[in-house]
Amino acid sequence: MKLLTLNCHAWQETNQLDKIKSLAETIKDNDYDVIALQEVSQSIMEKTVIGNMKKDNYLVILLKELKELGVEDYNYFWDFAHIGFDVYEEGLAILTKCKIEKKHAFSITQSTDPESWKTRKIVGITIEYKNKPISFYSCHLGWWGDEDEPYDKQVDTLYSYVQENEKFFLMGDFNNDASVKEEGYDYLLSKGFYDTYHLAVEKDIGTTVEGKITGWDENKEDLRIDYIFTNSTILVKKSNVIFNGENQPVISDHFGLEVDLAL
Repeated sequence: MKLLTLNCHAWQETNQLDKIKSLAETIKDNDYDVIALQEVSQSIMEKTVIGNMKKDNYLVILLKELKELGVEDYNYFWDFAHIGFDVYEEGLAILTKCKIEKKHAFSITQSTDPESWKTRKIVGITIEYKNKPISFYSCHLGWWGDEDEPYDKQVDTLYSYVQENEKFFLMGDFNNDASVKEEGYDYLLSKGFYDTYHLAVEKDIGTTVEGKITGWDENKEDLRIDYIFTNSTILVKKSNVIFNGENQPVISDHFGLEVDLAL
């Protein structure tokens, strides 16, 4: 099974349409089983075209690009989390080649007000794979040290929801660097989550952010803040960063992360 996660930084990128095309081409070439996307935005004022998705929804455009490449076998789920940059409805998405048995969407912050950019929601799906249910969640958490929306409370809420599932994967932007001890990353591990990066037989350096980006305005370091966690020790054949300029062109302020699993 091949997984991909990417914070898209939707509609904040130069040459955005070209970058969506690049993502679509890579999806076609690599044939991922499950894809988790964060910061999947659409204009507040745009016309609704599919469910709660509007004409310029990043996912809607991506699906059109995939269709033009002959890829039409992805099922998907998108939901709206909060207003971003005053003019966008920012959400999260999951795509899969498998049939979606169940959809999940739940808040992990104390605030559920979409007008607050600190409001955080998780979007997920459950599929049946080799006759067993597996759940996948697209995650975009806040920052350690936030007094308004404490990070540990976000993780606690996430954990309380997913722990009942037999097997699950948490994919996305967790906004905490793995090299910083006794903060968000270690708190995630304390919940019994396994980082597929550490389970991988083959892996690269793992950096998913370089220097200053939105939300990390003072950063000058290389960070590993995008992850794929799971709740059991499994064989991860490979974990590598993508869309970093070396492995595919850069298409966002985050690099993507892909893993190849043996389930």
